[in-house]
Amino acid sequence: MKKIVVLTGAGMSVESGLKTFRDADGLWENYPVSQVATHAGWEANPKLVTEFYNMLRKKCLNAKPNLGHQLVAQLEDGYEVTVVTQNVDNLHEMAGSTNVIHLHGELMKVCSSIDPYDPRYIQTLTADNPEVKVGAKAGDGSLLRPHIVFFQEAVPMIEVAARACSKADIFIIIGTSLVVYPAAGLIHYVPSNAPVYLIDPGDVNVYDAGHIEHIKKGASEGMSILYKRLMG
Repeated sequence: MKKIVVLTGAGMSVESGLKTFRDADGLWENYPVSQVATHAGWEANPKLVTEFYNMLRKKCLNAKPNLGHQLVAQLEDGYEVTVVTQNVDNLHEMAGSTNVIHLHGELMKVCSSIDPYDPRYIQTLTADNPEVKVGAKAGDGSLLRPHIVFFQEAVPMIEVAARACSKADIFIIIGTSLVVYPAAGLIHYVPSNAPVYLIDPGDVNVYDAGHIEHIKKGASEGMSILYKRLMG
């Protein structure tokens, strides 16, 4: 079975009403990114950060996967599909995708603020209990922090994503400007003979990445076009 790798960014979830901190205006839901998505912001005001992510989880739980998410999931009917997403929402999973690599963390998880990647202290929040109480602690005694890769922190899943990209027979990029590294560099791991499709309504700078077919549509409309071609 052929392997498809799908790299998704903010444009994938925008049709579902969600923004991400990678937006160019430096704001995330009207909060300065420096306050809510950096380690310095967390250390300066963990109460603000905790309350911000509580609010964000409520928005996420009210969001629904759009047609683009659903069609990516339905590609599994004919291909082995790996989704690599820069988004912190769980809309791909909600749509039915079974193999999702989250580069920038997961909104519905919290972790130790001493060692965010110690699996013993990573907790998954539920839809009926999505809030973290201010001052709540992880099993190691540190404050529970969002399981989010803050700006200027390492991206621990990038090597896993790169290995997946290196095995792709088809590579699809949806809704990402390809300017945020290290995610933007993943395209260079894709085999040179693999077709690459870019779905984005705007101009994207991909001049150094070989041949790419650019479908200048939003996530849902673009995936509708590509899905028909790939699934025949």
